[in-house]
Amino acid sequence: MALPIRRIAVNTGGGDAPGLNAVIRAVVLSALRRGWEVLGIRKGYEGLIDTSQILPLTRDSVRGITHVGGTILGTTNKGDPYRRVVEHPDGTREVIDVSARVIENFHRLELDALIAIGGDGSLQIAYHFFEQGLPVVGVPKTIDNDLSHTVVTFGFDTAVTVATEALDRLHSTAEAHERVMVVEVMGRYAGWIALNSGLAASCDVILIPEIPFDYEAVCAKILEREAAGRHFSIVVAAEGARPIGGTYVMRTPAQPGGQARLGGIGEQVAEEIARRTGKECRVVVLGHLQRGGAPTTFDRLIALRFGAAAVRVAAEGQFGVMVALDPPDVRTVPLAAAISRMKSVPLDCDSILTARDLGICLGDRWPA
Repeated sequence: MALPIRRIAVNTGGGDAPGLNAVIRAVVLSALRRGWEVLGIRKGYEGLIDTSQILPLTRDSVRGITHVGGTILGTTNKGDPYRRVVEHPDGTREVIDVSARVIENFHRLELDALIAIGGDGSLQIAYHFFEQGLPVVGVPKTIDNDLSHTVVTFGFDTAVTVATEALDRLHSTAEAHERVMVVEVMGRYAGWIALNSGLAASCDVILIPEIPFDYEAVCAKILEREAAGRHFSIVVAAEGARPIGGTYVMRTPAQPGGQARLGGIGEQVAEEIARRTGKECRVVVLGHLQRGGAPTTFDRLIALRFGAAAVRVAAEGQFGVMVALDPPDVRTVPLAAAISRMKSVPLDCDSILTARDLGICLGDRWPA
């Protein structure tokens, strides 16, 4: 029988995503209805390292936040307690493990469960704490949609919607100036955002990490359109796309306690297309526009369902699990399974086949 719960905590880690506040609201209201207290941990695990950054969450705290972007708790993608970066007065940096302090404070605050909202990196941290005895329930959050064992993560639909609207707007200016527009979107090492927005916006070329691309194939598509009297083209490139034999383009390399920042492939693709075809090219990098603003209806609903489900799971005494969408239901999967591999775009999936049937170039030489 599950032990009675009196007080839980919730945190958000990694990059922000539309829908975070909706999850927090659902967690708080569902927990309060059961008579539990809820504490909000600011900036990932910072609030459990420095407990002055913990705040009580009440009905007033979460009133009217379902439609609001960002997170009322703040977040960070440099907050791994197992690899905390400390800067000394002489300017040198040291990576230390402060996880024991997190565990100590968790118990000192008499917490009975942690609802950890995050992507693969944040949920890996959550899983490590579960292995050390903390009762953890994970909630899958990432605009990249690259967490396995859930059909979709909240934040993804909003990111795709933002990218699609941008691509739609670029069609008219590309056609007016007879240019090639190259749009770089987020997604890290998975091509879900590029593929879905590119399909929805009728792009001519979609470049994703799962299919290393050939510049000759890309330029052949653009010149084919030129010969047919279509003097403009729209190319969408995932930030993790790379040419055959090439490497990922990085804006900044990996730093201690953090991740490398992908970015710049759009500029490279535009320069190469211009050189090979003689076409005028322009680049648009959507960047954090995809993370900001109000979540779509779909993301709000999924976020609310995930938050409420996480509390139900905790009430049942299930820990070391992640809530996941398995339409039409929200179910649980082991955290270990959820973080075991990245969910990349399957090369035989229906969306890839649809793109090929529509004549969209995916950067490879596919039979006509």
